[in-house]
Amino acid sequence: MSRAALLVLADGRFPAGGHAHSGGAEAAVKAGRITGATSLEEFCRGRLHTTGLVSASLAAAGALGVDPVALDAAADARTPSPALRGAARRLGRQLMRAARAAWPSAELDAMAREFPKGAHQPVVLGVAARAAGLGAQDAAYCSAYEAVSGPATATVRLLSLDPFDATAVLARLAPELDLVARAAADAARRVVDDGVDALPAASAPLLEISAEAHAAWSVRLFAS
Repeated sequence: MSRAALLVLADGRFPAGGHAHSGGAEAAVKAGRITGATSLEEFCRGRLHTTGLVSASLAAAGALGVDPVALDAAADARTPSPALRGAARRLGRQLMRAARAAWPSAELDAMAREFPKGAHQPVVLGVAARAAGLGAQDAAYCSAYEAVSGPATATVRLLSLDPFDATAVLARLAPELDLVARAAADAARRVVDDGVDALPAASAPLLEISAEAHAAWSVRLFAS
């Protein structure tokens, strides 16, 4: 296993399309729920422990070789918002293209054929991590980090927040990211024996509602 592959997969410059998505931050900024570094940290913490945990668990299960069709159905069931389901599949399709170029794999090829319009991004991330020789906890870390780094990066653009302050938010969240990644990997290992019902189903209703409103905006900086 090359742990350095995790750096490539988690790099914000990896061409997986994440730069076009704010992780709900754009709607939160407009609603006044994110106004600076303190409220950004609160937003990211909530996202990390809810949708971030779910996504990290899906990615970890994918890295363990759990059936991606079953994982994709589980992701659908845990994503009530049609707007977020669509965004997840678009991101999954873009990630698939990048992953197949970086780590050619029969498993990635088979998944691309099964989901020509894209599977949920965390599921693709897990299979990509597996193709890169990474383990369940590696995939969980990558997914959990994306859950907070996306909103933090977007807020720099949306509020002209000092990048140093946004980075400090991520640094303060690091211990909690460790906890979420470990919990996600543990849940994924249970899936191997107990099926996808063992995956967490933590919800964030306000993110879902805001995503539906955001999708209807005529002018926006980010796709989601």
